[in-house]
Amino acid sequence: MGDVKCAFIVQKPQYKGETSRLAMTHALAYQTVEILLEDGDTVTPSLCFVGEGVLGITKGQKAMDIYGITSSESHLKNCLLVDLDVYVCKEDLDKFGISVDQLPDAEEMGAEKTINVVPFSEIAKKMDEAKHVLFF
Repeated sequence: MGDVKCAFIVQKPQYKGETSRLAMTHALAYQTVEILLEDGDTVTPSLCFVGEGVLGITKGQKAMDIYGITSSESHLKNCLLVDLDVYVCKEDLDKFGISVDQLPDAEEMGAEKTINVVPFSEIAKKMDEAKHVLFF
């Protein structure tokens, strides 16, 4: 079987729905799947934010304070903490006026991974390489 690449493409913000958080939860689940695989088999997920999906990943979210639920920001920090590759489309950040310093990191939690801000062509390459592409 070898390495199975999966691309989770978030193209909608979390407003009025759970799609972006669901994508992050699915991408995080790859660690659980790996315990069921044969030796040498792996799953390599890529979590990518494009289009309006970039709107829901800025830092400073107050979902726990206001709604009593975890925010997309905290989910994203957990993704970084477990070394998940996270990609954000640079063109879409520019389109919506979101600067790179508005994106969260999980350094305070001990994460070594950071968000990769890349051109859409890099995200398209991840989709081409993936055996499974899931849109949220």
